[in-house]
Amino acid sequence: MFKKVDHIGIAVPSLEGALKFYEEVLGIHPDHFEEVEEQKVRTAFIPVGETHIELLEPTSPDSPIAKFIDKRGPGIHHLALGVENLEGKLADCKAKGAQLIDEKPRVGAHGKKIAFIHPKSTGGVLLELCETPRKK
Repeated sequence: MFKKVDHIGIAVPSLEGALKFYEEVLGIHPDHFEEVEEQKVRTAFIPVGETHIELLEPTSPDSPIAKFIDKRGPGIHHLALGVENLEGKLADCKAKGAQLIDEKPRVGAHGKKIAFIHPKSTGGVLLELCETPRKK
């Protein structure tokens, strides 16, 4: 089951530079910063209702976000949908012919389980499925 649009990921060369617009012009501020070493990225999450804007700054020239910016420039990188039972949803998508980037979930920001579906299967949009860990 899909729960909501969890976040929209935006690739930026600099969190500091990008945050100026959101803070000074829109008057909204991040509620969470995190570095995800495995993905070579620093993130800032800006709440917009129940959804977040995730700003993604590369921490290495060989990171996926750096490569994205080099190829396409800054901008929308991915759309993330919150799901229940991520493993089951991945199996279902694969059975229906979707090209998965991640066959198995991995850990992303906020400790969420995440997996990506290739843009070739989604009409050109990198789609992230994410499952929030249950509170103990």
